[in-house]
Amino acid sequence: MSVQIRVLIIEDVESDAALFIREIEQAGYTVSSKRIETAEEMKASLQRESWDIILSDYSLPSFNAPAALALLNEKKHDIPFVVVSGYVGEEQAVELMRRGAKDFLSKNNLSRLGQIVSRELKEAKTKKEHLESKKAFHSSDN
Repeated sequence: MSVQIRVLIIEDVESDAALFIREIEQAGYTVSSKRIETAEEMKASLQRESWDIILSDYSLPSFNAPAALALLNEKKHDIPFVVVSGYVGEEQAVELMRRGAKDFLSKNNLSRLGQIVSRELKEAKTKKEHLESKKAFHSSDN
């Protein structure tokens, strides 16, 4: 039985987005996704829909991963953000991780994408459960 997940993909190459989806499906997920290319599309997608994970190319013609991550943080959405890109220098990858990206993966080696998605979804679920139990504990104190 596969698990249904919602994936927001920030990518300008449709075939690359299709490869991401295929890798995630091979890990046992049923993927519902949306591919976007601009900050405006991201704002609208975050406002209108809920997402389990965001996959982002590092650089698009009119948008990039650092700007997308900043927008995600600004909107205070707690959604795992993974950069899937071609060549990105080590310093750039480290800076993205420092700003909140959960992982970086090269487009040349997508074999770990399913594992990364699984790990991030589990961590997000654990974090959410922890916050809910903390809230319940605090509300029972009152």
